[in-house]
Amino acid sequence: MGAEVEVKDEESITKLSTKSRFRYNSPFVQVSLIGLVCFCCPGMFNALSGMGGGGQVNRTATNNANTALYTTFAVFGILGGGIYNILGPHLTLAAGCSTYVLYAGSLLYYNHQPHQGFVIIAGALLGIGAGLLWACEGAIMTSYPPPNRKGTYISLFWSIFNMGGVIGGLVPFILNYHRNEAASVNDATYIGFMCFMSAGTLLSFAILPPNRVVRDDGTRCTDVKYSSVSKEATEVLQLFTNWKMLLIVPAAWASNFFYTYQFNNVNAVLFNLRTRGLNNVFYWGAQMLGSIGIGYILDFSFQSRRMRGFVGISVVALLGTAIWGGGLANQLPYSHDRPQSEKLDFKDSSFAGPFVLYFSYGLLDAMFQSMVYWVIGALADDSQTLSRYSGFYKGVQSAGAAVAWQVDTHKVPFLSQLIVNWSLTTISYPLLVLLVMLAVKDDNKTEDEIVNEAPVPSSNKDINSTAIST
Repeated sequence: MGAEVEVKDEESITKLSTKSRFRYNSPFVQVSLIGLVCFCCPGMFNALSGMGGGGQVNRTATNNANTALYTTFAVFGILGGGIYNILGPHLTLAAGCSTYVLYAGSLLYYNHQPHQGFVIIAGALLGIGAGLLWACEGAIMTSYPPPNRKGTYISLFWSIFNMGGVIGGLVPFILNYHRNEAASVNDATYIGFMCFMSAGTLLSFAILPPNRVVRDDGTRCTDVKYSSVSKEATEVLQLFTNWKMLLIVPAAWASNFFYTYQFNNVNAVLFNLRTRGLNNVFYWGAQMLGSIGIGYILDFSFQSRRMRGFVGISVVALLGTAIWGGGLANQLPYSHDRPQSEKLDFKDSSFAGPFVLYFSYGLLDAMFQSMVYWVIGALADDSQTLSRYSGFYKGVQSAGAAVAWQVDTHKVPFLSQLIVNWSLTTISYPLLVLLVMLAVKDDNKTEDEIVNEAPVPSSNKDINSTAIST
């Protein structure tokens, strides 16, 4: 009888806790909160990076800082999933967010003391923090939502997160409106970024662990028990021989590799200071539109989950080919040796074409990354596995970015950078199709879950039913 009462009490608690989508322990609220954390920290960092050179005219210091950042990010992105499984979301997120404040502060310092040592160290520490934050974010975004609405929740997160880039782009545009060219953005810009990043650090403590999050149907996201160091070390090493992760490597490498080219060699090279800030408002705004569009396709276009995956990848591939083709046409007239005679202002008549291209780059970025996250989310449903998968994705992504920043530092021709970016994204599409074909099932169960499901012996069933009825 006691066990019966316990079961009834648990059921009534679950029913009470699933009345509203806007309750604190719902996936909707928790994914929105992680979106706000990323709005304040990586969202503002993206706005800063999107200006080219972190708002500095001499890009050498920030290129070197970004190389240090993405080198440590590559390591801690892969380790981040294991660290999250040991520490939980609060400590992992707070530690990660605090490093964003330090990095913005180092650029403020560089405005007055142009020695790149502090900026590079802050960049390396930010790489560690970003690895922790994004592994945690990946686990939350892919494991908290119900399996048949992961695309919708990914687009919800991506929209909130990229609103940070939109507002972050407005800050330098407004504060530097009357400075067409300057040595760097002014101090108030960096201080504004630091305030947002500090708020994100505090907000990270509002995130609930997965075993306290209840979906609308009454199911818990996962009954996670935090792991041990030895178990996580073993699991992380096994990722390098996991065929599913190996198929994701080209997409992961490509997904941040193109930022260097787009920010430094399109936005920073073609446009003046205030226009770069305005461009970023629309670049990150385009990401919100792109994530919503691809999220709809991946969740609602067809009843079959695999078919939705195939269609989503095909749409991104076709759009990506068109946009990179437009990028090629835009790139041909200028190079390191043949720079533009004068940088474009948003009031110029020739502004529209390059602006539409830059907007389209933002649209493609969101669609590409949302698509990859959807595929990762379709490979499993528990936060421990998905935190490792997301960490591996971010680690490989960051290794690619570290290489990309050094490619730009060594003055590799703009055209060569564009061709490499286009080729990397193109190679990734058929591999993702193959992954969906082999590992994603139509009944919302992944290959791993089907293999691991074993029938319960009849003796155990009898024991369980007896225990509940006594």
